[in-house]
Amino acid sequence: MSQIIPRVLRAPLRPFSTTRPAAEFHFDTHHFVQRLEREGLNRAQAEGIMTALAEVVDESIRNMSSNMVTKADQEKQHYTQQVDFAQLKSELLLVSKNDLASLKGAHDQLQTEVERLKARLREEVTRTQAGVRLDLNLEKGRMREEGKKQELKVREVDTRIEQEIAALRTGIQMSKAATLQVLVGFVTGGAALS
Repeated sequence: MSQIIPRVLRAPLRPFSTTRPAAEFHFDTHHFVQRLEREGLNRAQAEGIMTALAEVVDESIRNMSSNMVTKADQEKQHYTQQVDFAQLKSELLLVSKNDLASLKGAHDQLQTEVERLKARLREEVTRTQAGVRLDLNLEKGRMREEGKKQELKVREVDTRIEQEIAALRTGIQMSKAATLQVLVGFVTGGAALS
């Protein structure tokens, strides 16, 4: 059994923190090890499987979270847009202080510029949303594929474990039969001698 499942190095120690990060995922490793031991694995094998599974889960979560947009980036973009609109508003206020004749021409020019900026902004927002949707859909597909791969790996390990358990059971039954034959021989031999 130890030839099939290699020993896995223990995960590095994580720094101590008084608050729990919201992005971390935990599962009861002790309960998982006990369950594997109940299934017939020894402690080292059960811990090896648990460590490997924990590493796979941690890596999958890190990969998934590294490709997401953070709220801070989203808020930064929103703030930048607010600053841009605030600058545009201040420019409009400065123009309004000019005389009435230049105000009419400047107002018409600014009106055209604002409409052009709005159209450009709409196009940019639409393009950005389409890009984000595409990225999210691609990431969802990749995550589904990764999940299927992990599920297949877990099934393969389960199959190997079940095969090993069946082989061990067969060996135990054969040992019982051989022991029983030897005992019957001794009892028969002892009865024949007496």
